[in-house]
This record gives sequence, C-alpha cells and structure tokens, in this order.
Amino acid sequence: MIDLKINTTLAEKILTGFIKTELNRVGFNKTLMGLSGGLDSAVSLYLSAKALGPENVLAVRMPYKTSPQETLDDAQLMIDDLGVQSMTVEITDMVDPLIHYYDDMDKRRAGNIMARMRMIVLYDQSVPFNGLVMGTSNKSEMLLGYSTVFGDSAAALQPIGDLYKTQVRQLARAIGVPEKIIQKAPSADLWAGQTDEGELGFTYEAVDKLLYLLVDQRYPPESCVEEGFDPDFIEKVMRRMRQNHFKRIMPPIAKLSQRTIGYDFLYLRDWGT
Repeated sequence: MIDLKINTTLAEKILTGFIKTELNRVGFNKTLMGLSGGLDSAVSLYLSAKALGPENVLAVRMPYKTSPQETLDDAQLMIDDLGVQSMTVEITDMVDPLIHYYDDMDKRRAGNIMARMRMIVLYDQSVPFNGLVMGTSNKSEMLLGYSTVFGDSAAALQPIGDLYKTQVRQLARAIGVPEKIIQKAPSADLWAGQTDEGELGFTYEAVDKLLYLLVDQRYPPESCVEEGFDPDFIEKVMRRMRQNHFKRIMPPIAKLSQRTIGYDFLYLRDWGT
C-alpha cells in the first residue's frame, strides 16, 4: 500500500521556518503572491502569514473576464480570514490585445499569456511592496510540467514544491484553510470550465502514488506495473516528466571556466550567508 500521509505539524514548522529564513537571508521580510482562490495558493498564503505575520503578506487577485466570480469570492474569504494585505488587478485589458492579434490563437497559448501577465503584475508590485514573489507550485505539477515557464513557475521560492498535491490537501486542513477551498476541483483559472485533472487526463490521487514510486522510491517502470499501475499510464507520466525537465531547472550554461554558475558556483558559502 502506498501511503502519502505526512506529519502536518512537522511540515508546517519546517515550511514556515523555510519561508522566514530564505527571505531574511537576502534581506527581505515581506512576500506577495497571486491568490486564485484555489488550494495551492491558499496553503502558500496561510504558511506565509504564519511565518511573517499577515501585515507582511500581500495577496493579489488577478482575474480575467472569464474568471468565475466564485474564485474572487473564495480568495476574499481567505484574505478576510487571515487579515493579509490585498489588491485586485484586472488583466483582461492587458492580455486581450496580444490574444486578439493572432487569428490562430488557441486556449493553450491564451492561457500562457494570462499566466505570464499575472507574473508581470506580481513582479511589478514586488517593487513598491518591497517583497519577494512567493511560488505556489506543488511537487506533482513540477514533475509533470503542468505550469507555464516564466508564468506560474516563476518565483523567488517555492515552499510547497516538495509536497504532492494530495499532501498539500492534508496540510491545508491542518493549518486552517477553509474546507470549501480544499474541496474545490483544482484549476489554473485560464478559461471557463478549465480543470487540472481534465487537462491532464488523470487524477492527482492516482498520479501522486505513481510519482512517489518513480521519484521518491526510484522504482523502475516494471516494478510499478507489479504494484498494479497500467503500463500505458506509466509511460504517459514518464514521458511528461522527460519532456518537461527543462521547466524544473535553470537554463543550462555551457561550461568554459573553473567555476560555472549552476555547476561549481552553487552556494554563497563564503559570502556571509
């Protein structure tokens, strides 16, 4: 039996400490993030408020014209619950000129434009707020490449990036995220009716167990078959992981010197950190 249960008390302690330490390391004590009204941004918001104090957290709602009112309402529910700072920035007039510029525009491209515009807004607001942008991506999304490069994948730090989606849900209950948010179908809010699992073609509950075997336990595919997973499902997941590896790393640099960024120069060990 594959058990993805986590110690939520320990996870909360580690992650709130991580947020505070990583911000302080580079001279910051504030953070801001896009708040969609969904589970992942909710958990990142609650952890940040606990780590830094609600006065040091800015939640930014960035709806598009097709965004359901419910997402705005759910985000406001959490803003009111925590007492964090907030603002709403409508992105429709920002993205529509580019979306309508091309006759062959499709949902995927339009969704990527929205995701990148939201990140432009966040990084712009990081200057007057004097905070770092908090990521909201989980381990499942990162491994599957279910993100937009320089969109929702762009951030200064990713506190829940080592938690599978099903584990994020466990932590959400433990730290007080409203049950309504926990029960919502995961969605990137890119177009009406869009859901993560609808696009992926499988549930997080199923794929998290497979990813755990492939990544954490280093099972070869044949061993996953022995655990009861369909070979086609295994191949589909592994193909997504291979094809999207570039999203999980900094752009590779060709090595020419003795100390190359990303290879030999990795940590500021001798620079007072």
